[in-house]
Amino acid sequence: MSMVLFASVVRVRDGLPLSASTDYEQDKGVQESKKYLKSLSKKLSQFPDRCTLKTGQYNINFTSSLGVGYMMVCTENYPNVLAFCFLDELQREFIVSYDTKRINSAVRPYSFIEFEDNFIQKTKQRYNSPRSLSTKMNLADMQTEIKLRPPYQLSAADVGTVNGFSHPSSSIYKGIAPNQMLEPVTLAGIVSCLLSLLCGGLNLIRGVHAIESILQNEDEDFNYVVAFFLGSTACLYQCYLFAYCTVWRNIKSFLAFALICLCNMYLYELRNMWQILFHVTVGAFTTLQIRLRQPQGKAPDYNV
Repeated sequence: MSMVLFASVVRVRDGLPLSASTDYEQDKGVQESKKYLKSLSKKLSQFPDRCTLKTGQYNINFTSSLGVGYMMVCTENYPNVLAFCFLDELQREFIVSYDTKRINSAVRPYSFIEFEDNFIQKTKQRYNSPRSLSTKMNLADMQTEIKLRPPYQLSAADVGTVNGFSHPSSSIYKGIAPNQMLEPVTLAGIVSCLLSLLCGGLNLIRGVHAIESILQNEDEDFNYVVAFFLGSTACLYQCYLFAYCTVWRNIKSFLAFALICLCNMYLYELRNMWQILFHVTVGAFTTLQIRLRQPQGKAPDYNV
C-alpha cells in the first residue's frame, strides 16, 4: 500500500526540528529511514531545494525554501507528484502561519508542535487517500514542474554517518542542481548584457589593432594586447554568468569585474577618462544584475 508515513518541518541552517507528525510506525525499515532523514536534516543547506533519497522500500523526499525544510518518509511506490504536492502544502501553510523572525529565534526542538495537530496530520490523512483530494489542478502543475526540474537524486553516501557507520561523502552536493533555472530576465539584465557585449567587442577590436601596430612597430608594448583581450574575455564571461547557473557564480562575477578594472587601469594611457569610466560602470552594472538574478527556488503560492 502506498502512503505517507512520516513528515517533519526543520530549520535549514542547523537542522532544528520545528514540528513533526506523531510517530506510530514501528517498522524497522521506517525507523531506519527516519535516521537517514535526521542526518539529512542537518545538511539541508548543502543540497538543492528539492531532493529524493531511496532507502530500501521507502523514499525520503524534501523541499526547502526561505530557510525552512519540509521532509517526509513514504513508501517507495508512492507517486512522486503526490509526495511533492504534500510537501508544497506544508510549505505554504507553514509560511502563512509563522513569521521568519519567530522561526529564526526558536531555540527548543518542536517549538511549533501545534502545527502537527492543526495541519500535518490532517494533510497526511488526505494524501493517504488520493481519491479524496479536492483538486487536480495542483497535481497537474506539480507534474509539469517535476518534468521540467526533476528532484535531485541523493545516495546513501550523501548522508554521511548513520548509526555510527561512516559513508564516503565525496559525491555530496555542493553546487547548483541539474537543470536549475534562474529567475526571469529583467529589462535591466538584458541592457547590462548588451552593454557587456559592446564592451567586449570594443576591447576585441582594439586588441586586433594593437597587434597590427606591433607588427608595424616593434617598439609597441605587447602587454596592451593582453590587457585588451583579457578585458574582452571578462566582459563575455559576465554575460555567460548572467545567463547560466554555475558553482560560486557570484564570486566569479566579482573576479571578472576586478579583472575589467585592472585591465582598464593598465590601459590608462590609451583611453581617456570617459572611456574607462564607461567600461568600469558597465562591468559594475552587469555584476549587480548577476547578483540579483539568483537560482529560482520553489516559489510559495499564497493564493492557493
